[in-house]
Amino acid sequence: MNGLIALLGSGEYLSVMDEVDKFLLANCNADGRVPRVVCLPTASGREGERSWGRWMRMGEEHFTRLGADVKSLPVIDRVSADDDTHASAIESADLIYFSGGDPNYLYQTMNGSRAWDAAQKAFGRGASYAGCSAGAMILAKSMPDFRRAGFGTREAFGLAPATFILPHFDSIPAIWRPFITALTKRLKKGESLLGIDEETALIGKLGGEWRVHGHKTVSRYTREGKQVFRVGEEVGLT
Repeated sequence: MNGLIALLGSGEYLSVMDEVDKFLLANCNADGRVPRVVCLPTASGREGERSWGRWMRMGEEHFTRLGADVKSLPVIDRVSADDDTHASAIESADLIYFSGGDPNYLYQTMNGSRAWDAAQKAFGRGASYAGCSAGAMILAKSMPDFRRAGFGTREAFGLAPATFILPHFDSIPAIWRPFITALTKRLKKGESLLGIDEETALIGKLGGEWRVHGHKTVSRYTREGKQVFRVGEEVGLT
């Protein structure tokens, strides 16, 4: 029984996302006990301890305030991602939360690691996954690589039903809009690009319904065009 997946455009560990996180805590299959939350700052692992340590503290303070049993783990590189103690804590979690940073580094660090294997086991028994910004991007089939000529892409985990997931969508500078157009032209029949605004989450289940939570909108691009979904609306994903 797979758990919920929450794809967040921004706002991790901020009060503006309290209602989103309360919803996740209430629906993470904790079976009546205090939900166990694990916060992972992995995407900021190359930014130094001042950065990833800040994310760890913010995660613990935020979810403690919401009444959860929370633990932040310093999974910041491949060595720590293969640590047995960290993997055990992740596997026993009810909600696994990845904060933002570098999506390519996050994917490379997690791919094939004990930490990611533990997360998949937890998810398989009903735990929820929350990924903000980079944490959302790695669940698509591919990730855009804006640094490469020709609008290149990189492999991602392909867990969410989307070819590309773009966070901070309402704040993307105009100069990057041609890249988005190029990505949409790559879409094949049945594929989609999801643009998730800041302070907004798209929450759903594999094979089930997906709805917009938070404050703004989610945009879905396909070969047929663009649709915009507001808070409370269902986004048709297969």
